[in-house]
Amino acid sequence: MNTHRIRVGIDVGGTFTDAVAVDATTLELLGQVKVPTSHHHEDGVAHGIVEALDRLLEQTGCAPADVAFLAHGTTQATNALLEGDVATVGLIGIGTGPAAVLTRRLASFGKLELAPGKRLPLVYAHVADPQDTAAVRSAVEQLKGEGAQVLVASQPFSVDRPEGEQTVLDTARPYGLPMTAAHEITSLYGLHKRTRTAVVNAAILPRMLATADLVDASITKAGVTAPLMVMRCDGGVMALGEMRRRPLLTVLSGPAAGVAGALMQERVSEGVFLETGGTSTDISVVRRGKVAVRHATILGKTSYLSALDVRTVGVGGGSMVRIGEGRVTGVGPRSAHIAGLPYACFASPDELRDAKVDTVRPMDGDPADYAVLDAAGGRFAVTMTCAANALGRVPEGDFARCDPESARAAIEPLAAHLGTDIATAATRILDAGIAQVKSVVDAMIRDYRLDKDTAVLIGGGGGAASVTPHLAHTSAMEGRIARHNEVISPIGVALALVREQVERIVPGATQEQILAVRAEAERAVVAQGAAAEGVEVEITVDPQTNTVRAVATGATELRTQDRSHRADDTERLHAAAASLKTDPAAVQVLAGTAAHTVYGTETRRRLRPPRRPIRIVDVDGVVRHHAADAHVETTTVAGAPEVLARLVGESTSYGDGGVRAPALRLLLGSRIADLSGVLDPQPLLALARSELRSRAADEPVVAVLEVRS
Repeated sequence: MNTHRIRVGIDVGGTFTDAVAVDATTLELLGQVKVPTSHHHEDGVAHGIVEALDRLLEQTGCAPADVAFLAHGTTQATNALLEGDVATVGLIGIGTGPAAVLTRRLASFGKLELAPGKRLPLVYAHVADPQDTAAVRSAVEQLKGEGAQVLVASQPFSVDRPEGEQTVLDTARPYGLPMTAAHEITSLYGLHKRTRTAVVNAAILPRMLATADLVDASITKAGVTAPLMVMRCDGGVMALGEMRRRPLLTVLSGPAAGVAGALMQERVSEGVFLETGGTSTDISVVRRGKVAVRHATILGKTSYLSALDVRTVGVGGGSMVRIGEGRVTGVGPRSAHIAGLPYACFASPDELRDAKVDTVRPMDGDPADYAVLDAAGGRFAVTMTCAANALGRVPEGDFARCDPESARAAIEPLAAHLGTDIATAATRILDAGIAQVKSVVDAMIRDYRLDKDTAVLIGGGGGAASVTPHLAHTSAMEGRIARHNEVISPIGVALALVREQVERIVPGATQEQILAVRAEAERAVVAQGAAAEGVEVEITVDPQTNTVRAVATGATELRTQDRSHRADDTERLHAAAASLKTDPAAVQVLAGTAAHTVYGTETRRRLRPPRRPIRIVDVDGVVRHHAADAHVETTTVAGAPEVLARLVGESTSYGDGGVRAPALRLLLGSRIADLSGVLDPQPLLALARSELRSRAADEPVVAVLEVRS
């Protein structure tokens, strides 16, 4: 039954603001709108957000009170850094003796280059004793006099002893400047990197605070009572209050929104997501049902900002073809948009009459080898989209589909120029374009050790059809274009989960310390509005760096999807068999819960023990996890501690590399609890017990273990 409640996702781009409404129960797309991004309005981008929301409510017939969830993604922080449009940071270094030497070196952050010819505006003052109120006030007044618009306090070892930084900020509070402490941005050691991350965060703080206040006030005035959330760069969303504290988390959130859409809407568990626009393709990875993140590089330096690992290639749907010596020599990086030319395939056959091939320089300094058509209707660019349409690679109803006759007419003059037929010319164009994309995709598959048997290519963005189908065809990988690919980013915003990551460096971390980090992450997402009953926490303990990392995710409401179609037993079996690349008759049901079924088979190997690959398939028939060799056992919540202790004990390996517990996942209720990031058996079992807490004793539990080599 439809509740008529909607989830709204708004993606604020550099040119347009896209918004979608998704049914809060079925998660189906109900409406979509596009409005110009209002950079120059007195309310800034907030005006465009409210305009998009108003049009969306009108289109869907919903009232503001029907909005159950509202989130927006923005490029504002990214653009501010790229354009050098930031505030002057007043950095207060704290310490005496050797600590003073370390903190005084932080003044060098004023040399960080934001944009060509623009450096990070930073002024520095030093305080020996944070308890010396007069000295702190003097430092703040000095920095204000030198133009500081925001303050950062930094002290060595503040991760363990934050009192000094906090005292300085408490003393500085009456001066009315936005402030942040280095330990509030990250809890990892490394004074230089920690402070640099805090300084960059502070540089965008005033601008982001102003926007946050305007958006919040505008949404409230519009009558929406749902709390406003903001897209993070790691694929989740955060509460507006958290964005006010750490606006740096919104940097690179644009690509993160797209992959979040692929993850939530397309239910990808293993694959590569390619978001293709007119000029470029952003490439990212989903591995075992999670987006791949890493510490981001900002202003040419590594930071402690955990962001989507996205790699960009200068090839998109509007990328222009380059020719020379009778052949296609390349595609891009210039696009028809940059050259100010229309796509040839979107012209009518009559407009393309008498077309002749010529070459141009799209911009001063470019090579004069970009192909254009001079025809009866004017000058047109030959693009990747033209070639994809000519080969029939753009599906019916796609944003980029054109009239087939126009597509052939767009390629025919170039084919004659190259001395070949239309299909061959179009193939050569796509081959040249995806060559760059393929090299990056292959590298990411290697880097993340994706299982090519189950990995899929998912295309998003308005230009998806120009890249993904041909790449799938030439690489012999499964590939598809996401539903509603042209609005996959706002869909990702609408469906994203509240996310928080807590990192601590804890040498020789005990069970209690690991559980404390887990609890901190869980509390953080609940505080931002996530329903406590549905929070999932993934723990990783890295013995080499002594880092304990907890990533908590949860929805702002317990989603109970009422889908019109659920996969039946036969469909799920065939999905598992297809993923296992074997006959359904060779696949067995090994275990299951109400939400997931575990399927397995056996592969014989000469002179070696057989392998038992498994697939976990959800009720929609989507493979949620796979393992090349795993042990599966069913128990109950009451019996799980004893069973897990036995299984972990039997599967733990000991060697020169240290103790290595098995990778453990538990199927509990509607979710998969991933405990695979913990190598030590005792903390692993402690975490497993924490997952079982508060559940009914007779509830079934499925344990899936993979022995580490």
